[in-house]
Amino acid sequence: MTQVTNIPYDALEVGQQANLVKTVEERDVQLFAAVSGDNNPVHLDAAYAAETMFKERIAHGMFTGALISAAIACQLPGPGTIYLGQQLKFTRPVKLGDTLTVQLEVLEKLPKGRVRLATRVFNQSQEQVVDGEAEVLAPRAEQTLNMPAMPKVTVG
Repeated sequence: MTQVTNIPYDALEVGQQANLVKTVEERDVQLFAAVSGDNNPVHLDAAYAAETMFKERIAHGMFTGALISAAIACQLPGPGTIYLGQQLKFTRPVKLGDTLTVQLEVLEKLPKGRVRLATRVFNQSQEQVVDGEAEVLAPRAEQTLNMPAMPKVTVG
């Protein structure tokens, strides 16, 4: 079991950063399609995707949004954070096998415990695939939590 300590509003500083790294696997695309209901063939059908501008299957754009959510919820500010809003711009396709790095940065501390974060995602070639900003409500108090184990889910 992994322990995570959040960063409460009073301890956050402008410029503070955190990263999350994830390689996009076939299983991720399959599970995201099943959970979201998005079965667009550009994500699931190699023959169809080969005829598109991408020439191969790509991951769902909102999969990268989900990785941003995970980085906020588990790292900066961490457990107890409440998402208030997110703006995203998808700048490049994400392909199966890409290793993505989510980069969060505290841009501004706002009144009433709110925080504005830069939410950027880069692939293994350091090409930006997502640019955005989030507004969150940071936790008021520091907590160290035992994070639950990830659920065991099979595809198929």
